[in-house]
Amino acid sequence: MARLFSPRPPPSEELFYETYYSLSQQYPLLLLLLVILLFGLLALLAVAWASGRELASDPGFLTTVLCALGGFSLLLGLASREHRLQRWTRPLSGLVWAALLALGHGFLFTGGAVSAWDQVSFFLFVIFTVYAMLPLGMWDAAAAGLTSSLSHLLVLGLYLGPQPDSRPALLPQLAANAVLFLCGNVAGAYHKALMERALRATFREALSSLHSRQRLDTEKKHQEHLLLSILPAYLAQEMKAEIMARLQAGQGSRPESTNNFHSLYVKRHQGVSVLYADIVGFTRLASECSPKELVLMLNELFGKFDQIAKEHECMRIKILGDCYYCVSGLPLSLPDHAINCVRMGLDMCRAIRKLRAATGVDINMRVGVHSGSVLCGVIGLQKWQYDVWSHDVTLANHMEASGVPGRVHITGATLALLAGAYAVEDAAMEHRDPYLRELGEPTYLVIDPRAEEEDEKSTAGGLLSSLEGPKMRPSLLMTRYLESWGAAKPFAHLNHVESPVSTSTPLPEKALSSFSPQWSLDRSRTPRGLDDELDTGDAKFFQVIEQLNSQKQWKQSKDFNPLTLYFREKEMEKEYRLSALPAFKYYAACTFLVFLSNFIIQMLVTNRPPALTITYSITFLLFFLLLFVCFSEHLTKCVLKGPKMLHWLPTLSVLVATRPGLRVALGTATILLVFAMAVTSLVFLPAAANCPFRAPNVSSVASNLSWELPGSLPLISVPYSMHCCVLGSLSCSLFLHTSFELKLLLLLLWLLASCSLSLHSHAWLSDCLVARLYLGASDSRPGVLKEPKLMGAVSFFIFFFTLLVLARQNEYYCRLDFLWKKKLRQEQEETETMENLTRLLLENVLPAHVAPQFIGQNRRNEDLYHQSYECVCVLFASVPDFKEFYSESSINHEGLECLRLLNEIIADFDELLSKPKFSGVEKIKTICSTYMAATGLNTTSGQDAPQDAEQSCSHLGTMVEFAVALGSKLDVINKHSFNNFRLRVGLNHGPVVAGVIGAQKPQYDIWGNTVNVASRMESTGVLGKIQVTEETAWALQSLGYTCYSRGIIKVKGKGQLCTYFLNTDLTRTGPPSATVG
Repeated sequence: MARLFSPRPPPSEELFYETYYSLSQQYPLLLLLLVILLFGLLALLAVAWASGRELASDPGFLTTVLCALGGFSLLLGLASREHRLQRWTRPLSGLVWAALLALGHGFLFTGGAVSAWDQVSFFLFVIFTVYAMLPLGMWDAAAAGLTSSLSHLLVLGLYLGPQPDSRPALLPQLAANAVLFLCGNVAGAYHKALMERALRATFREALSSLHSRQRLDTEKKHQEHLLLSILPAYLAQEMKAEIMARLQAGQGSRPESTNNFHSLYVKRHQGVSVLYADIVGFTRLASECSPKELVLMLNELFGKFDQIAKEHECMRIKILGDCYYCVSGLPLSLPDHAINCVRMGLDMCRAIRKLRAATGVDINMRVGVHSGSVLCGVIGLQKWQYDVWSHDVTLANHMEASGVPGRVHITGATLALLAGAYAVEDAAMEHRDPYLRELGEPTYLVIDPRAEEEDEKSTAGGLLSSLEGPKMRPSLLMTRYLESWGAAKPFAHLNHVESPVSTSTPLPEKALSSFSPQWSLDRSRTPRGLDDELDTGDAKFFQVIEQLNSQKQWKQSKDFNPLTLYFREKEMEKEYRLSALPAFKYYAACTFLVFLSNFIIQMLVTNRPPALTITYSITFLLFFLLLFVCFSEHLTKCVLKGPKMLHWLPTLSVLVATRPGLRVALGTATILLVFAMAVTSLVFLPAAANCPFRAPNVSSVASNLSWELPGSLPLISVPYSMHCCVLGSLSCSLFLHTSFELKLLLLLLWLLASCSLSLHSHAWLSDCLVARLYLGASDSRPGVLKEPKLMGAVSFFIFFFTLLVLARQNEYYCRLDFLWKKKLRQEQEETETMENLTRLLLENVLPAHVAPQFIGQNRRNEDLYHQSYECVCVLFASVPDFKEFYSESSINHEGLECLRLLNEIIADFDELLSKPKFSGVEKIKTICSTYMAATGLNTTSGQDAPQDAEQSCSHLGTMVEFAVALGSKLDVINKHSFNNFRLRVGLNHGPVVAGVIGAQKPQYDIWGNTVNVASRMESTGVLGKIQVTEETAWALQSLGYTCYSRGIIKVKGKGQLCTYFLNTDLTRTGPPSATVG
């Protein structure tokens, strides 16, 4: 029985459950109980009138019934208004119980002589309904049930104790009554425990479902934000479907396709303007910054640029170090795209001028703009970044590279679209780079109309550096000034939504406060009436609770058929009927208790004939066999110690719990067995015989007559057989998950059998008992409730309708519990899918070891993420031949087919990352046909305790193997595409700073001299070779690789450097090679 009581929920849930939910669920049962009582009282009057009794001749009975009708009508009126006064529900239930108890005692002393069997069935009804139909707590119900039992026993004991010895033995009858009442209390408590458990389970599942929905909404918002942080909205849904397909097919794999190509999400857009901007002097400034200052500076600068881009309807594409580029006219065409880009460029230059004027730091902005068409979209499988490609994009890049610091450099195509909005001047020929010189087209510098005004203001305003003092570092001056811009932090939106990993199910605080013991909620205001007072979460909470209201079973529902309660979905109905039922064994055990009580009662009130004993012995054997089958799993240890041929016995319990057909058959057989044994004593009484107490002169010898029929059972067994029939009917309600239609069939069978026995075949026994009871009296016809056969029939019908109401309610609760469990499972699965989707999306922006910093239960996100590392190996691998391969013509759909091949190259490179040996390789980004990756980022920060140099840089070997694998992948693509692309790789290792910047499109990146030199190693390298710096060559040699010197080369920004080529034809060797140095 202990398992029937689930652990108590947290106090807040308990408060709400006790003050609202349990009352609202049992409220309809209270109304139905009062209706059954009123109809039962009216039926009593009708039976009394139909049987020819003069109602006026029994004023006590008539007065009791009429008073009861008035009292219960009043209580029904109060109860019907109780939905507005819920705090009085329990006191009203106490009044109903007190009225029932008074009515029972009133019936005891009206209508004829008082007997020990009088009103036993009615008091059993009171006891059972206190548990099953009144909204009382378990302890309150137990107190009411035991009080009802003791009041009947004490009143009859005190009243009948002094009666003459001519009456039947009182003690056995009182003992039988006590057994019957005890069984009624246990059965009622068991039924209530089952219902409480079902109610609590459904309540918790509803709250869990509500929380799951909130988590699901949160995850949808998270993934929507994350998806939009990577892609424009017009590509987001298409890419989301791709990720969902990958989740279903298994992480790291891609869905089956009808061709051998990876999916390409690239489209062509005409009529756009591309802006490239570079911060001049930032590289020198960054070298003086601490990691935190560098990340903060970049986030503030690019955050400001993002704000400017938003104001001028531009879309930021990507951040490349200190280079920023965006496009206007995407994803929707804009007629003023050229003006938008020029305005944005001028505002960027103004912002940098203000920064320079305020801090005295020597930095500037160089901007280039060109208008034309682009191919835009996403390539590759990992670290998706929205990008643009075309000859026009390349031209815009060169416009920035050959521009003038502090000015916006535009092409003739852009100037034509400005339509005179800005004055321009010709750009000097010496500023042109070879690419522009080869094109031979004139370019222009835009004249900022507000530049002179700002110069006057800046000279009058003074410098921040003069206020802060001459000793402050320029980087610190920059940081302090930039903090005033207040750029949003990356993924700041994730902090304003409830964490998706939380598993608690807190109730809305406003909702809970509405149900304090001092004030109770007006149900008519729920949930609509509280919309003005409660927030959205509270409104959803009440909507969910209203869906659980038991009155909903009679209304149209998308889930249930209101008549049969069948699920509208056939698959769900089938799943419900085939679901396992581990609690079946407890149903059988409690039914055995009813059977045992009937046995004890019949042993107490009969003379225990041998035939009855043998019948019960056989039935006991059947019951023990049933219980053994149901509880066999608990005997596993004992059985396994016995012969092997018996080791299959524990599986019987599992079969019963999981096989619906077997379960229904055993349950039906058990209930029928209890029904049959309840009337067994009547079977041993003759169906028709002459009653000796109806003889003409029997009154003269009355004192010599016994209460037994010659050669038969005592007459007092007749009413107790009917009481046993009523008690046996309770076994039907103990099988909680038995379907309503089966219970209806069984109860109908029970009602017909019981009524036919009491009113037809064995009705003469009731008449004989009445004749013996009223022997010698002038009026030998008692009241309706004093005549056993009529008393039994009325009890049968009242219990029949009561148990039908409970069966319907039980069916609804069971189905509702199943429905919410299924909904909860589905929502949890959907939430899990969404969480995986969010994780994949986040890991498509950030490395796996960085992602938890931005999404998690304890994430506060007060500071920007930054991390410094002492030893990171950076790789740049490019396919320079692709620039020559790329062309734009109608044959290749204006370059789209060229990008399809590039997508294959990058996607194949990305597939290498899923291999275990390359788990330490982190893709940073792609820049056109250049692939950037790094190793050593997922290890402990270099700020911790120093490690052995060889151990700390051991990941360099992984990067070399990755570079070789990239070359092998490219060879395979060449073979299938009939091309001759070759890879040019540059490697360098050393300290870097990693961080996440940008609020609109957060981007993980690494900075530092190590990155810049690695890029130069690639750009100055040789096709088919891996070029490394001298320091990296020595580190690789210590790992067993061979390098040979290339010599001294000129590297932009670094001067003369001695570089080396890695001998990739050789595997690792033991001793270091002498070719280095």
